[in-house]
Amino acid sequence: MTLPITPIQILWVNLITAITLGVALAFEPSEANTMERPPRPRDGPLLTGDLAWHIVLVSTLFLGGVFGMYAYAIEQNYSVELARTIALNTLVVMEIFHLFFIRNIYSTSLTWQSIRGTKVVWATVLGVIAAQFAITYLPPLQTLFATVPVPFIDGVIIVAVGGTLFAIIEVEKRVRLHVRKTYN
Repeated sequence: MTLPITPIQILWVNLITAITLGVALAFEPSEANTMERPPRPRDGPLLTGDLAWHIVLVSTLFLGGVFGMYAYAIEQNYSVELARTIALNTLVVMEIFHLFFIRNIYSTSLTWQSIRGTKVVWATVLGVIAAQFAITYLPPLQTLFATVPVPFIDGVIIVAVGGTLFAIIEVEKRVRLHVRKTYN
């Protein structure tokens, strides 16, 4: 099987996209009611059951989204380069949507304050989007990253996959928090 993303594309995602979006979180204010939650026990694990579950869930969704879009592109008889470009863009879009989810881990991400966020987060997201457009559509960067232009409709599908990721993990969070509140 051909890899859905090339090593240089993986490097791009790790060094440019993931790090940049991660650093933006450092500028986020604390969630509301942070001081009302009890501290983690001194001898408690850093990787709790909830966090492990979130990692498994999100990893599975990312895997399904990226490989699903790659398989979709191959099924459409697209070139391997276009299929890889679609997979790469899907991964980046899913990371952006996950950023908006992870900013509020103990409360809904669907409030005006959450959507508005900070200027740093929005500047970072816009910078990542601009950089992603650059490697997808600018010929010198296309050569370097082995990408090709993505058709508009496929771009819409990519954004829909990111939105679906956000919806699934937001619903899961609400259910998990409701269950915890009900049984604690």
